[in-house]
Amino acid sequence: MANVTVTFTITEFCLHTGISEEELNEIVGLGVVEPREIQETTWVFDDHAAIVVQRAVRLRHELALDWPGIAVALTLMDDIAHLKQETACCASGFPGL
Repeated sequence: MANVTVTFTITEFCLHTGISEEELNEIVGLGVVEPREIQETTWVFDDHAAIVVQRAVRLRHELALDWPGIAVALTLMDDIAHLKQETACCASGFPGL
């Protein structure tokens, strides 16, 4: 089965995620997401970036954090998920732990 990647222009991305272009510029600057492609006059984002931004927007509303705080929270959440995955992998190799 072929993998299909959906891409968005800046305008489409902002409409899809509910953020403004100014907010998008800020979160790109913070490293929350990166454009999939940087064309001469615009950025192109993929569906994974949209999922990350939707998660960030949800956290922003639930926790009332600013974008730099959201960037830190997302990094920590990703680190925790990675550590849980490593722990599960190691535990499956060592029964009884």
